[in-house]
Amino acid sequence: MLDDPLNEESGNTLLTRRYFLEAIGGGAIGIAAAGSAMLTAQFLSPNVLREPSLRFKAGPTENFPPDSVTLQKEQKVFIVRPKEGHFYAMSAVCTHLGCITNWKTEEGIVACPCHGSRFDSEGIVLDGPAPRSLQRFAMTLDEQGELVVDKGVIVGEEVFLRV
Repeated sequence: MLDDPLNEESGNTLLTRRYFLEAIGGGAIGIAAAGSAMLTAQFLSPNVLREPSLRFKAGPTENFPPDSVTLQKEQKVFIVRPKEGHFYAMSAVCTHLGCITNWKTEEGIVACPCHGSRFDSEGIVLDGPAPRSLQRFAMTLDEQGELVVDKGVIVGEEVFLRV
């Protein structure tokens, strides 16, 4: 009998078309199964967003000179100390669409870079489209003399921390 290249009994171990297609198909199924397993594991694992605490220490009172507005960027809060010497904490988040506002020293205002809202140094709306004033947060002084802001407690415009 003649040597048939597709006959395994003849000692030739050439790759057959069937074996090649089975290997390719098995590999594709294996890759799809691995991808599905990874996506399932990712779906089942908790997807937790770490947000900063609502209560935080802003620093000692000496860090805030009279007639200053200081942005605590990671907390999105302005620490304001007017000339009179008292303190208040004001949100840096615009009440229009949630953009982070900036303190404009030369104009003495808080301005939203997104849509042009403007607020005075007490957070009251000067120009829209912001529908309401910036929120104020409760402030206390801890035992070490550091300012503590609690963003979980919203206070009125008449509330100040006197030191």
